[in-house]
Amino acid sequence: MIFVFCFFAVVLVYFSYKSFRGGIDYLKFFEKEIAKPKSDFTAFTTIFVPCRGIDNALEVNLNALFVQDFPNYEIIFVVDSKTDEAVSIIETVIKNARLPTPKSRLIIAGKSKSESQKIHNLRKAVLHVADESKIFVFVDSDARPNKNWLRNLIAPLKDGKIGAATGYRWFISPKRNFASQLRAVWNASIASTLGGNVAKNFVWGGSMAMRREVFEKLEMREKWRGTLSDDFTVTRTMKAANLPVYFVPQALTVSVENCTFSELFEFTTRQMKITRVYAQDLWIQSFLGAGLFNLVFIWGIFNLFFYSLNSFALLFSLVSLLLISVFSIGKSWLRLNAVKLVLKDYESDLKKQFWTQNTLWIFTPAIYFYNDFCALVSREIVWRGIKYELKSPTETIVFEENTTQK
Repeated sequence: MIFVFCFFAVVLVYFSYKSFRGGIDYLKFFEKEIAKPKSDFTAFTTIFVPCRGIDNALEVNLNALFVQDFPNYEIIFVVDSKTDEAVSIIETVIKNARLPTPKSRLIIAGKSKSESQKIHNLRKAVLHVADESKIFVFVDSDARPNKNWLRNLIAPLKDGKIGAATGYRWFISPKRNFASQLRAVWNASIASTLGGNVAKNFVWGGSMAMRREVFEKLEMREKWRGTLSDDFTVTRTMKAANLPVYFVPQALTVSVENCTFSELFEFTTRQMKITRVYAQDLWIQSFLGAGLFNLVFIWGIFNLFFYSLNSFALLFSLVSLLLISVFSIGKSWLRLNAVKLVLKDYESDLKKQFWTQNTLWIFTPAIYFYNDFCALVSREIVWRGIKYELKSPTETIVFEENTTQK
């Protein structure tokens, strides 16, 4: 049996090394992008902000959209109902916005019956853009962009051959409780899959942009019909059209909030259930990768306790676990240093994440395995207080609404 362990251990060490090398490329890509001069591409842009319920510090997040270092843009907020708790905050933000300010308005989309509420809201909102709008930008209400976010995000779209530009999220928790830190590490592993390879990048709906002409040519509004995930649908459409997705490190946005363990598992499992339906190959890779890591680590630790000090099994297990740990810590350290280059306003928060990012990675494969297993046995999720079943990438069943909006 020890030779079976050796085989799996060698495979995991190899993949851990490849991941570490990816971390080096990730940091180099950030440095390269940051060194570029300030973009002069300022085509009139529409920012769409779908809202439901009250996110942590929602007013702060929305106010950040009004102070962008960008001359020509409008903001369209969209909710499903006038009674939504977010409405009063949106109206306050619009009212208190200082001049000069972009034009902004609130759209009431109504309740969705056959697609996610976010999709329904976006499909309604895109019908209300200004005639002069050339760029469509989409941002989540729990994202907090910096003042240069908009200019940086749309900069790659100056090249008409780029299909979409995207940022990603980075979690920061004010209370730094264990569940929140664990979620931040879980999420960080996805953040570093983006990079300079435009053919392999995916779009994140919380910070994405595309030319209006591309949106209309690809019939994105119709492609969204009946779906649950805005970003996975855009990614699939871009790949089908052979259009590249450009990752913009400066468009990385923070989500400042805490979570409980139940919220941690609800969030992470929801992500993997969506992944299974929209990108089954990625779900399978995640399932197999998490399974391999857990198998080797648990088996390796078992070997340390049950083999004699001078045995080959103990030595091989020790070296394997050490190499895997070194490569994993190295990847986490490189990733965190890359993120520090763009999230300078949160330098102190990122410094506090040094220990958690470089240690809690050991738990995330177990969480991924749990998430992936849940995705295997169920396609039902609860998202922002609404229960859905994901029948297929183009068919979503809306079950019911409850009072929990997270």
